[in-house]
Amino acid sequence: MLFSEKVMSYFQLSLAACAVFFTFVQPAAGVERALTLKESVALALSENHDLKALSYNLDAEAENVGIARSAWFPHLSFEERFMRTDNPTAAFAAKLNQGRFAQQDFAVDSLNNPRPINDFQSSFSAEQLVFSGKALFGLDMSKIMRDARKEELLRKRHEIAFQVVRTFLSVQTAMKYVGAAEQGVRDAEEHRRIAQLRYDSGLGLYSDVLRASTGADAANQALVSARTNMEVAKRALGLLLGMPDPVDVSDEAADIQRRDIAAYISNASVRNDVRAMELHLENARKNVSFAGAGYLPEVGVGGSYQRNDHRQPLGGEGDSWTVQAFLRWNIFDGFKREHERSRAKFQLSETEERLVSLKQAVLFKIYEAYLNAEEARKNEELAGSALKTAEEGKRLVELRYQNSLAPLVDLLDSQANLDHQRAAYIARSNDYRLASANLSFQGGLLLQDLGLEQ
Repeated sequence: MLFSEKVMSYFQLSLAACAVFFTFVQPAAGVERALTLKESVALALSENHDLKALSYNLDAEAENVGIARSAWFPHLSFEERFMRTDNPTAAFAAKLNQGRFAQQDFAVDSLNNPRPINDFQSSFSAEQLVFSGKALFGLDMSKIMRDARKEELLRKRHEIAFQVVRTFLSVQTAMKYVGAAEQGVRDAEEHRRIAQLRYDSGLGLYSDVLRASTGADAANQALVSARTNMEVAKRALGLLLGMPDPVDVSDEAADIQRRDIAAYISNASVRNDVRAMELHLENARKNVSFAGAGYLPEVGVGGSYQRNDHRQPLGGEGDSWTVQAFLRWNIFDGFKREHERSRAKFQLSETEERLVSLKQAVLFKIYEAYLNAEEARKNEELAGSALKTAEEGKRLVELRYQNSLAPLVDLLDSQANLDHQRAAYIARSNDYRLASANLSFQGGLLLQDLGLEQ
C-alpha cells in the first residue's frame, strides 16, 4: 500500500471514530428537544414523577383487595414444638400422645412423680372462615377504595396535563418576548444610527445621540432578561416532563378549541374527582354497615393433624387428628361497637357534604373559567388593535423626526409605547390560550381536547 493510501485510510478511520464519539457523547450534553404541545403532554403523562408515584400508590391500594380477600381462603399453618417436663399431667398426656402408655404407668408413684419426659410435637392445622360480616364488607370497601384511587389518578393526569399546557404556553410566550425584545433592539439601534447621521450632518444634537444610545442599552438589557426568562421556562417544562434538561418547543399555535358551555357543564358530573368523591361516599355508607357487622358472629370450620415422638422431630410414635366447627360472638366490648357505628355515621354525613360542596365548586369553576376565557378573547382583540395603532404611530413619528418635524423624545416615546404594546399583545394572546385550556381542564375534557383520550 502506498503512503498516500495509508494516510487516506487512517484519515477515514479517524472520521469514523469521531462520528461514533459524537453519536454517543452528544446526547449526553443535553440537547434541547423541540416538542409540540400534544407531544409534551403525552411525554409528561408517561414520564412525570408525580404521576409515577401515584401509579405505584394505586398498585399498593390494589393489593389491599387481595389482603381483604385472603380472609376467605383457608389459613394453613405448621408448628414444631419440643417439651421436656416432669409435670404429672403433661407427662401423662405426652405419653398418651406418643402411644407409649403402659400398664405400669398407672402406678401411683409414676403418676405422682413421673420421670422427666421429652416430647417432639409436629402439628398441621387448617381453618376456613364460613361467615364474617366484617370480612364481607371489608372486601367490598377495599374494591371501592381501589376504584376511587384510580379516579384520583386519572384526575391527576388532567392536572399534570394542564400544568404542561400552562408551562408550554409560558415557553412560547417567553420565545415571543425574546423576538419582541430583539425587534426592540433593532429599532433602538436604528434610532441611534439616524441620530448619529443627523448629528454628523449638522442637523441634530449630540444629546439626541446620547439619548438614543441610552435607549439602545435599555433595549439590550430587556433582551437579556427575556432570554433568561425563556431559559427558566424551558427548564420548568423539562421538570414536568421528568427531564433534567431544558425542553424546547415548536412555534405551532397551541390553541385548544372552545366548546359551548353546556358541554362542560354536562361533563362536570362525570369528572374524575367527582366520581372519586362519589366512590368515597359509597365507601362511607359501607363503613356504617362494616361497623354494624361487629354485632354479628363469625362462623368457621377447622381441623388439625398432630404427630408426637420422644426421640426426634417429625417422629411418628403417635398421631392424632381433630375436626372442629366454631362460632365466635362478641357479646360485650365496652360499647366500642356503638361508638364505631356513631363515628361511621358522622363520617358519612361529612362525605355527603363534601360531595355537594365539590359539585357546586366544579360548576362555579366552569362558569368562572368560561367568563375568563371570554374576557381574555376580547382583551386579545383589543391588544391586537392597540399594537397596530402603535406601529402606525411609531412609523409616522419616525418620518417626522427624519424630516426634522419632531424631536427625538417623541420618537423614543413612540418606540417605548410600541414595545409595551408588543409585550401586551403577547401576554393577552397567552392569557386567552391559557384561559381556553383552563376551561377545558375545569370541564374535565382537556385530554380529550388534546386528542390524547377518547
